[in-house]
Amino acid sequence: MQHIKQYVDENKQRLLDELFELLRFPSVSADPKYKPDVLKTADYVAKKLRDAGADKVEVCQTAGYPIVYGEKIIDPSKPTVLVYGHYDVQPPDPLELWKTPPFEPTVRDGKIYARGACDDKGQFYMHVKAFELMMQTNTLPCNIKFMIEGEEEVGSSNLAIFVKANKERLKADVVLISDTSMISMEHPSLETGLRGLSYLEVEVTGPNRDLHSGVYGGAVANPATILAKMIASLHDENNHIAIPGFYNDVVDLTPAERTALNNAPYNEAEYKNDLDVQELWGEKGYTTFERTGTRPTLEVNGIWGGYIGEGAKTVLPSKASAKISMRLVPNQTSEKITEIFTKHFLSIAPASVKVKVTPHHGGEPAVTPTDSVAYRAAQKAIAESFGKDPIPTRGGGSIPIVALFEAELGLKTVLMGFGLDSDALHSPNEKYDIFNYYKGIETIPLFHKYFAELSK
Repeated sequence: MQHIKQYVDENKQRLLDELFELLRFPSVSADPKYKPDVLKTADYVAKKLRDAGADKVEVCQTAGYPIVYGEKIIDPSKPTVLVYGHYDVQPPDPLELWKTPPFEPTVRDGKIYARGACDDKGQFYMHVKAFELMMQTNTLPCNIKFMIEGEEEVGSSNLAIFVKANKERLKADVVLISDTSMISMEHPSLETGLRGLSYLEVEVTGPNRDLHSGVYGGAVANPATILAKMIASLHDENNHIAIPGFYNDVVDLTPAERTALNNAPYNEAEYKNDLDVQELWGEKGYTTFERTGTRPTLEVNGIWGGYIGEGAKTVLPSKASAKISMRLVPNQTSEKITEIFTKHFLSIAPASVKVKVTPHHGGEPAVTPTDSVAYRAAQKAIAESFGKDPIPTRGGGSIPIVALFEAELGLKTVLMGFGLDSDALHSPNEKYDIFNYYKGIETIPLFHKYFAELSK
């Protein structure tokens, strides 16, 4: 461990400067106006992989944004780790809520504020720098492959095509991902599962044009009001999702599993204080850990219609729309839930409006085994780096690649993230602690060390 700490200490400023350079690229995959910047980001990632010592580095074109691939095979008989990450980021909007520009990384109180700081540029770049460290200190104990994509934030629609076409190239023994979080640096943890995702857009149309709300109000259905009522009906009085068949495939945790999950440190007062809310909200009968990691959810991600500019305009809108995401748990599938939602939403629409449901993207839930060589290697690495054993947790987010790798390559995944739930992912003022960044670079080589040793 001493040579690892020494390398990080001797290169601290450069390691930070390189991450800042990466964060300055506005690699927003959801907005076509950023396309040149997304492509430049891919080229930068490829360059840094080459600089770190990777071979066969290639910016692989897809029908969308490219996938950056690189590898270092030191001995075909040794185990191989496939590192996955993504260089694309969420849109920075609303810009006015950022304290500093989202693509000009700024340090405040030891934290890096920038879009992508934690999700996922700061986290995947730890792996590039950890690889560089192992190459420079001649301590790389196993083979390593990198696959860094540019469409994770828009559903990874071209990733499956690439994986199916490159099964030989992507052969490995395990997938290693840092795109998740820990409970805290005082309470390190390892996520043992992720929820799936069904993401849709709904549109409610009433009259053929916007109407004067005084002339027509009260005589014609208002699409914004109808949409609000339809959305409100999707949860019952216990905040249970009120869509027939939605829970059919959900398997409840055993009492022992619930007890183990809820043994993780949790302070409700601190949780509420961090979010500035007076009361928590969720499915009745479940704890916060259960609601956010092991239960399915349905959330409105955006809603609009009518006049939303400055001042007043008394209009009855012609259309109203919303974006809705549903997080799924093991045994649920995105295809089935999308179908169930669509059928139900159309069925509850009154005759006074027309409704359209457009699926965007989805991903499948996944659970990682806690008795595998790779998981035990991650446990040992974190225990040595942090001085205490990691707590197993369930993640509430979705990473479609996890289920994809298992289905197409037969590979399980280790989720070794170093972010925090409070890092404001997808929100203004996203951040990543500098301590966490360096800690990741120090811990990742230990994973490779123990994975190689335990694989013998």
